[in-house]
Amino acid sequence: MTNLIKAAAVAAPAVLAASAPAAAQSLDETINQGFASATGWFVSFIFSPFPGTTFPWIVMWLVIAATVFTLYFAFIQFRAFPHAISLVKGDYSDPNDAGEVSHFQALATALSGTVGLGNIAGVAVAIGIGGPGATFWMILAGLMGMASKFTECTLGVKYRNEYDDGTVSGGPMYYMTKGFQERGIPAGGILAVMFSIFCILGALGGGNMFQANQAHAQIANVVGDYPGWITGLIFAAIVFLVIVGGLKSIAKVTEKVVPFMGVLYVLTALVILIMNADMIMWAFGQIFEGAFTGLGVAGGMVGALIQGFKRAAFSNEAGVGSAAIAHSAVRTKEPITEGFVSLLEPFIDTVVICTMTALVIIITGQLVADPNTGLYLLDEGASTIQTVDGNKGVALTSAAFSSAIPFFKYILAVAVILFAFSTMISWSYYGLKAWTFLFGEGQTKELIFKVIFCIFVVIGASANLGPVIDFSDAAIFAMAVVNIVALYLLMPVVKGELDSYLSRLKSGEIKKHS
Repeated sequence: MTNLIKAAAVAAPAVLAASAPAAAQSLDETINQGFASATGWFVSFIFSPFPGTTFPWIVMWLVIAATVFTLYFAFIQFRAFPHAISLVKGDYSDPNDAGEVSHFQALATALSGTVGLGNIAGVAVAIGIGGPGATFWMILAGLMGMASKFTECTLGVKYRNEYDDGTVSGGPMYYMTKGFQERGIPAGGILAVMFSIFCILGALGGGNMFQANQAHAQIANVVGDYPGWITGLIFAAIVFLVIVGGLKSIAKVTEKVVPFMGVLYVLTALVILIMNADMIMWAFGQIFEGAFTGLGVAGGMVGALIQGFKRAAFSNEAGVGSAAIAHSAVRTKEPITEGFVSLLEPFIDTVVICTMTALVIIITGQLVADPNTGLYLLDEGASTIQTVDGNKGVALTSAAFSSAIPFFKYILAVAVILFAFSTMISWSYYGLKAWTFLFGEGQTKELIFKVIFCIFVVIGASANLGPVIDFSDAAIFAMAVVNIVALYLLMPVVKGELDSYLSRLKSGEIKKHS
């Protein structure tokens, strides 16, 4: 989700290479202005707050859904957690089941689409605005979001299409059509088309151009400015080589890259926390106290809650429906098993990785409070102190990591590049499945989308297309509007699958494979 975040709540905005010709800048500005005037209403609608608040209604839409699913399935995210671990380990896997990838590969592919720049920059923004207490609400929303993932990914497997060549296609557009038809609910086809269009737009923008652009910005920050199209061409070539091989190729890459980048980032954070072990309990104290008092932050408890919920929603994408596309390709004959596996995704993304980022920022003392406004500020060691906003997220996290060991900023740069790359290849698959749903299956049709996707990699790395990214992020969360409606209508199907599986598991009918 991507972490995919609206431009005002993410990392540093796209930057033009210093050597870009003036004509290109003028073209970018023309595109920006034209696109913004045409789509600004849509972006404003999706991210607009409730009247009299700063709480985006789309975040509340996701949080309410997560709460409903948590209660409806009797806190399934906690009850099924141990069994989910067993499934990922392959204890119940049968290689003869239909599907393309293992439980672990499906989880890695989905994680690579959500674990990204938002975990690095977005958390910093949330804490900078909402104070340490935002971390508490972020964790709570992440825990509840596990139930949303469970619901959508179970449906994704249940209603997927399985083809003679062994490939599968699944996701919200399939359970909207097949699931609605099965239950006699009208308008499933309309919702599926809407979802697919939003998914393609989101894949090309937030899942592609934004990632390429931020990767170039981080590389240029380390090695110096150079034309963005060079980064774009390199990324496009690597991405094409991976995605042209289909999901099995993507899964083989993500099952190696995701654990590596996750372990690299978490270990780096752990080193800093170990170096400051005496402050860990103090940091948790700040988090809990700030969650209910705000610790002087503007907006107090409500401000901390809003920022925490926003970060969780924008980071793990629970309820958006994107992960259901990746999880649908798993090898299993029991749809509910992938629902169990998928609930681990928000836990890893939000509860573990986002919390590690938050602890490092709090413990390393990179934030200072402004006595006049109550906002937390980024102290960069300069004569001026700047408010933490979307342009300072990466800077804050980088400063926190580098405060312990200076060369950690280079490790962070590597993590950003890997996060961006893995997000791109995952979203290429999401966009492809939405594309084939609209235009049909076939190698030629698939190749057309893959080429288009790689062209957008180059565009994203070399141009400043802020309004395009804003629109694509809005499209991603528009997916959630459509998807959650379907989840509400189909959650009784998931309940039936759950009850059947648990009864057979308890009776011993379902056994571990040796």
